[in-house]
Amino acid sequence: MTGQDFGEDLYDAVILGAGPAGLNAAVVLGGARRRVLLLDGGPPRNARATAAHGVFTRDCTPPGDLKRLGLEDLEPYDVTVRMTPAREIRCEGDLFAVRCDQAWVRARRLLFATGVRDVLPRIPGLRERWGRLVHHCPYCDGWPNREARLAVLGSHQEGHHLALSVRAWSDHVTLLTDGPDELTDKQRRDLDRVGIPVVTTPIRRMSGQDTLRVHLQDGRTLEHGALFLNPTQVQGSRLPALIGCELNEKSRVVVNENGMTSVRGVWAAGDMTGAQQYVVNAAATGMLAAVSLNTTLIHENVRRAGAAFHKSPDEAGGVGEA
Repeated sequence: MTGQDFGEDLYDAVILGAGPAGLNAAVVLGGARRRVLLLDGGPPRNARATAAHGVFTRDCTPPGDLKRLGLEDLEPYDVTVRMTPAREIRCEGDLFAVRCDQAWVRARRLLFATGVRDVLPRIPGLRERWGRLVHHCPYCDGWPNREARLAVLGSHQEGHHLALSVRAWSDHVTLLTDGPDELTDKQRRDLDRVGIPVVTTPIRRMSGQDTLRVHLQDGRTLEHGALFLNPTQVQGSRLPALIGCELNEKSRVVVNENGMTSVRGVWAAGDMTGAQQYVVNAAATGMLAAVSLNTTLIHENVRRAGAAFHKSPDEAGGVGEA
């Protein structure tokens, strides 16, 4: 530590992002008697979805309601919530300085839960239907559209895999490639065998309120109950990269099994790490990162008091270490 007294400006941890990962991390750290600042950067990535699925005891709950309930869970704890993203981060010795709007605060640890941002295909009308008629995850939105006429937008191996997967929810699936399909002959045979037609005609636009209408360049209009695609994704915040966190080839923040990044004192959780993109999974990674973060604070405080954790004589190497 630097030895400076920052008083009310010093937090044990600043959590950046108030989605499932950040909210669950805040609950865990608050319950561990830590002084926490949670920076809420805005609506969750799934804000346009009508409901979250696969969430234990909260299946089909709208994402906004899940977030509201998560914020209410923080009330017993010393967790301050600010409705603003972090603007800048500086390393100051063993501390981190975080700027929120025009104010600076200091923290002993950082936990990023800033998620990813979807980069959608530039097809007129698609973005307006994102989360209602156009979806990312069949585990989230397959059940409400079971047995409907479904479309998958994609090409080459990605489109092939997603179309075969979506067929688990409906026998009526069409693969739309919006141009040359880039499929192998074997992949085309796969799709033909399970009754998935491939439409390579470029898409002009999409329309519809209750039913998705796909208008093709050749004048045809296809109607579907919903469409699934795997969008390109980028980091939701530039700050992890700016402070030196290692990114992999897919621009995800590299973490170990406990959510530690390559920067000492910094953790990351949720979609931004490449974890599987489900609400419950994001919350679970937030808990794992928070427990790991808190463990390092425990060890640090014990060492500062002149004590230490000791291994038992029969304890295997690495067990119980921070």
